[in-house]
Amino acid sequence: MSDTQFKVENYQANSFVMVENKREASNFYIIRNGNVRLSRENPVIAEDSDSMMGPGDFFGVISCMSGHARIETALAMSSVSLISVRRDQFGLLIQKNPVIAMKIIRFFSHKLRLFDQAITRLTLKDAAEEEPEHLFTIGEYYLSKRSFSHSAYAFQKYLQHCPQGPNAERSIARLKQLKAPLKAQDSVSQGLNRTYNDNTMIFCESEPGFELYIIQSGQVKITKIVDEEVLLAVLKQGDIFGEMALLENKPRSASAISFGQVTVMAINKSNFESMVQAQPQLATRLIQILSERIWTAYRQLENLTIKDTTGRIYDTLLTQIEKQRLPIKPKQAFNFQFGVKELLNMIGLSQEKGEMQIIQLIDNKLFSLEAGKIVCHDIAELEKIVLFHRKKSAMERKREASKKDN
Repeated sequence: MSDTQFKVENYQANSFVMVENKREASNFYIIRNGNVRLSRENPVIAEDSDSMMGPGDFFGVISCMSGHARIETALAMSSVSLISVRRDQFGLLIQKNPVIAMKIIRFFSHKLRLFDQAITRLTLKDAAEEEPEHLFTIGEYYLSKRSFSHSAYAFQKYLQHCPQGPNAERSIARLKQLKAPLKAQDSVSQGLNRTYNDNTMIFCESEPGFELYIIQSGQVKITKIVDEEVLLAVLKQGDIFGEMALLENKPRSASAISFGQVTVMAINKSNFESMVQAQPQLATRLIQILSERIWTAYRQLENLTIKDTTGRIYDTLLTQIEKQRLPIKPKQAFNFQFGVKELLNMIGLSQEKGEMQIIQLIDNKLFSLEAGKIVCHDIAELEKIVLFHRKKSAMERKREASKKDN
């Protein structure tokens, strides 16, 4: 990669390259020479509290490509030489060195899966393992809900991937009962561009994945069954989904179902890398999406480390502001456009369990309810409160770790 296209920055040992929570994050770094240590004040489950990076490694991509504040501190452990890549230069980087782009995409996909699994363990403890054998259970769930086409799809995929499985005969019996063929239509034969009618299963959680999808028109629901079917997201034109299974060689972590008629472009493993190189905007968009998802997952995990419920409520509110990428200014108000019930749902609290905390919230002059919506009258003050709770949480975790070591 030609250094003349990108700025080269040199740092002496023990110099700070990036500082956690700094809002100016318009670039990321690739290490040419030397070592850099990454650390976080309040590390989350599913990642190392600090890590050492060397030549060829990259850091700062998440905050740069998502447009959020830095989520880690980078300290030069020796004299280092770094290539600085601005957000608007990412397409150029891909053209010059597509290997770097693929390395970032694969690393992000792996990190996101680890984060998602950690969040599931902490919040949805009864979630099933992602493996093809689980397809039979999904088929039974949809059958009980009289969603016959989804049920048939799950049973067909079970037979495809577990032909000798313990539930193969029962799957055949279910499909005969539904008067559905034993084999699902081969989606690959449908070509690159595919159209699905409303409420059609594009893929099912726990089935192996071989393609990612870009929505050309319409919308797609992303769902997961945890006792009941949970709606995780509604994606629209331009959004990308299904990338984690493609990049990680793991079963699908959720289902994708058309919401109205939808047209998608399907990209498989064989043409993915060549398409990334030929269409840098595809890789740029994919890394932007992965960066935003990782940032959101990281903030969720960070929120779960705060033991004090009031602290978690404040942190959740600040996260909603941060998602808008608004500058944090003193005395600036913010209307959250949601009420108390929605806020409690965000942190997984029932109305009864969260009642006292909500009373305290509304009693605080920093907040009010206007037409049933929560309003913060000074978002800079809210940020100070949240930083206090995060520091308190980090200190508590260090004390607990110290006790265990002793």
